[in-house]
Amino acid sequence: MMSNSKIDFSRRTLFKGLGAGALLSTTSPLLAQLQVDILGVGSNQFPITVLPFFNEVGAPEDLAKVIGDDLVRSGAFRLVQPNTLPTSFEAEPDYNELKSLGTGAELIGEITKTPDGRFSVRFKLFDVVKGIESDQSVFIAPQEDLRLTAHRIADRIYEKITGEKGVFASRIAYVRQSGSRHYSIMIADSDGFNPQAALTSKEPIISIAWSPNGRRIAYTTFETRKPTVFIQDLSNGKRFQIANYRGNNSAPAFSPDGKSLAVALSKDGLTQIYLINSDGTGLRRFTNSDGIDTEPTFSPDGKYIYFTSDRGGNPQIYRKPVEGGATERVSFGSSYAISPDVSPKGNQVAYIVRLGGHFQLVQQDLDTGAVVPLSQVGKNESPSYAPNGNMIIFATDVGGKGVLSTVSTDGATRSRLSGLNGDIREPAWGPTVR
Repeated sequence: MMSNSKIDFSRRTLFKGLGAGALLSTTSPLLAQLQVDILGVGSNQFPITVLPFFNEVGAPEDLAKVIGDDLVRSGAFRLVQPNTLPTSFEAEPDYNELKSLGTGAELIGEITKTPDGRFSVRFKLFDVVKGIESDQSVFIAPQEDLRLTAHRIADRIYEKITGEKGVFASRIAYVRQSGSRHYSIMIADSDGFNPQAALTSKEPIISIAWSPNGRRIAYTTFETRKPTVFIQDLSNGKRFQIANYRGNNSAPAFSPDGKSLAVALSKDGLTQIYLINSDGTGLRRFTNSDGIDTEPTFSPDGKYIYFTSDRGGNPQIYRKPVEGGATERVSFGSSYAISPDVSPKGNQVAYIVRLGGHFQLVQQDLDTGAVVPLSQVGKNESPSYAPNGNMIIFATDVGGKGVLSTVSTDGATRSRLSGLNGDIREPAWGPTVR
């Protein structure tokens, strides 16, 4: 993401930075929770009633609210408020009343504390149209995993009703700057809650990438006074430098099998894309152009690497087969296109275009070439798809301050994850927590 000559691809405020440390399990005023604001919803959501969980008063988490917020934020659901509440977890739903409200499903749950200090979370999902119970389960979780349990229930509901995997029990990573020289890589739930610092530093950090199993991240740091690439284990904080060649080392991206990474290096002159094994061995050059090639990302099947290049004069999105072959241009609708991310479904690519000095998130259909805007024009950057390909997280600017936003890939539903303080950038959506 560095510019070696005529162009600077990175609208990111160069540079953000990094230091050393393991995942910190505490939250403090500096690591304040994010606020989730639903900014717009579409008109074709599935209507669902999410009832307050029995025994939830006084419980450590409002599970019904977490589940309801997850479903609404996905863009696939809207909440229907009930007129009356059941008297017990075992009570049969009043299907006639639910039908009169126009709801298609009802969720009822119960939370109880177990003798060993953990919590038992039960739920039932009812199909109102068919008048049957369609799903139920019991989770046993410690207090610190109650929000994760709620996310997992939301995932089950999402899959049961839409037929697609949910993504609520996943994590996001982002860079947070507090003050002029305090940078952190934060790991949080998919809704921005429970943020924890994986790394803190007085030097900038950019380009976070998740490993396919969600256990490691790669990133670019400036702690050695030049951009270098590290891989870090999130369970113990251990890390190692995978790319520290002459010149700039940046923009890591894991392959779908996790065995290799694509990186952007300027070791031989202009920045080009190289492949390297995930243990730091086997470096080999992948692109060879007269321009700057950077911001690589793999297609979900591992057959292509998409990247940004100015080989044609202005930065555009290109792709090249991993096994070798001709490079082809992908983006054509704008004179300036950068920061590609390919949908996990493999049929779309999101990237940033420049319009009159401002930047907009767009999505392109890889079969038809059709391009659809997904954000307003502004200071938008760093798109990253959710694991199911139905949502995108990206960085934007509100009042001169970096915040994170999500948008459904049909453009109908938008939300903003706004921090209480700090400048938030460089989001990356990780895989579902197993």
